[in-house]
Amino acid sequence: MNGSMQWARRAMTADAGTLHSAELAPERAVWLMTPTRPAFVLGSSQSDDDLDRAFCSSHGLDVVRRRSGGGAVWVDPVASVWVDVVIPRSDSSWVDDVGRAMHFVGRAWSDVLAGLGTTDVVVNEGPHVANDWSKQLCVAGRGTGEVFATSGAKVVGISQRRTRDFARFQCIAYFAWDVEVHLGAIPTVRIDPDRLAGLVTVIPALAPEMIVAHLAWALPVG
Repeated sequence: MNGSMQWARRAMTADAGTLHSAELAPERAVWLMTPTRPAFVLGSSQSDDDLDRAFCSSHGLDVVRRRSGGGAVWVDPVASVWVDVVIPRSDSSWVDDVGRAMHFVGRAWSDVLAGLGTTDVVVNEGPHVANDWSKQLCVAGRGTGEVFATSGAKVVGISQRRTRDFARFQCIAYFAWDVEVHLGAIPTVRIDPDRLAGLVTVIPALAPEMIVAHLAWALPVG
């Protein structure tokens, strides 16, 4: 039996705020979340001042807030792929330790990328590592379970939400990394455009639905 037989595949299209606030069923499922407009998603306790609201407004960028912590995340209908992996508390993949709980998601992404020809990646199975930018911009940090190129650039970012019934692992990867939109929206990073450009390694262009299918195959069985 392969993973695709045990993981439901779901999809939702809406603005980024609606996607983040959606109450998903506590079932083993992989969700393709497609925002209707580009947006910056602030962490639950992040300061509103971390974003240049005038720039976001003038460039048609929504600004919303998620329930998990960390810095801002850019989502885009075309340039990014946003996938949520959901497991109920009773699932065999459930791990009580919040950090280690995300490892299986990162490993599945690593397997998917290897199948697409991107083999020079590693899953961070160590602790979360913050830096001077990570409170403002999520991709700048090194989260546990996240996937990185051997160069150190982030390939797949992962955050986690938990309730008493399920865990929701929210994943983001990019087909294109828009440096200019980040320079305009996040004042902190304007001092070093070259550093900003090197934060992300993009993934091979593939229909998002196919990425969800590959991920469902790669996730654990049992």
